[in-house]
Amino acid sequence: MVERLINMFKLEVSKVYEVEDSFSSTVYKCLLTNGQNIFLKIPYSKVKLNRELEAYRLLSESIPTPKLLNYWLGDENCVGALLLTELKGETLTSNTSSSIAFQVGQIHGKLHTIQPNENYPSLHINNVFQNWSQFVDAQFYNFAKDVKPVIDDRLYKLALEKFEKMKQELPSPDGPSFIHMDFRPGNIIINENQISGIIDFETVRFGSTEVDFTKLYRDYLSLNENLYLAYKEGYDSIRPLIDLDLVLPFYRFTDSFNSLGWCKRRGLSENMNFFERNLEILKESVL
Repeated sequence: MVERLINMFKLEVSKVYEVEDSFSSTVYKCLLTNGQNIFLKIPYSKVKLNRELEAYRLLSESIPTPKLLNYWLGDENCVGALLLTELKGETLTSNTSSSIAFQVGQIHGKLHTIQPNENYPSLHINNVFQNWSQFVDAQFYNFAKDVKPVIDDRLYKLALEKFEKMKQELPSPDGPSFIHMDFRPGNIIINENQISGIIDFETVRFGSTEVDFTKLYRDYLSLNENLYLAYKEGYDSIRPLIDLDLVLPFYRFTDSFNSLGWCKRRGLSENMNFFERNLEILKESVL
C-alpha cells in the first residue's frame, strides 16, 4: 500500500519510516530525494479520513497545522490517505518553558473560539453540543461492553454507578466549540520555544470544551504547577477558561474507562502499558 501511494502521489522517495507512536492511524514518514520530509497518513476509517480532511480546510487560516498537499479517497482495499507536510520540531514535553505553556493555552483557546457555521454546515464534523449529555453517555456505554470482560466485576459495577452519579453534578456545557478530543502533548509540535502546529484531527467535533482538557492535564499540566498557571493565563487571554476543578474529575474518570475499552478493541497485548496506566487512574477515581 505504501508503494502504491508513493506511485499515486508521484513522490520521489529515498527512505520510508513507519511512525510508531501513531495510535489511530498508520503513518509513514517519507524522506524525499530533495531532502524534504513528508507524511503519508492512512486513517483507521473512512469517517476519520473525511473528518480530518474537513478539519484541515476549516483550520487552515486560523490554526497552524501541517499543510495538506494531496489526498486520496480510497477504494475497496483502503479507506484512503492524506499527504501532509512536516511540522519542524518535537512533540511537547513537561520540560518546556512557561512561555510554551502560555502558547499552548492560547492555541487551545483559539481552537475553542471556532464555532459551527449555520450558513455552511459541516458535512463530516458532527455538532453534538445540543445533545451533549447523550453524546457522553453513548461514548461511555459504547466502550463499556469492551471494558466489562477485562476488569474486575466489582470495579466495573462501581464505575457504572459513579458515572451516573457524577454526570448529574456537571455544570452546563460550554460551547458549541471546535474540540480536538485528543489534545495531548503528542499532538502539539514545538520548535525553538514556539508552537509550530497541532496535528491529528480524526476525532474532532463541535461540542463542549469541558471534555478537551483531560488528556493535556493528564500528560502535561498536572506535572508542573507553573506550567498549569501559564497555560491558564494563555487560555484566558483568548477566552474565559471554565472551572476545570468542576469537570476534570468526571472526564479523567470517563477517559480512563473509555481508554480501557479502546485498548481491548485495538489489542491488549500491544497496548498493555496504556491499559495499565488507565486502570490505575480508574481505580483511583472509583475506589
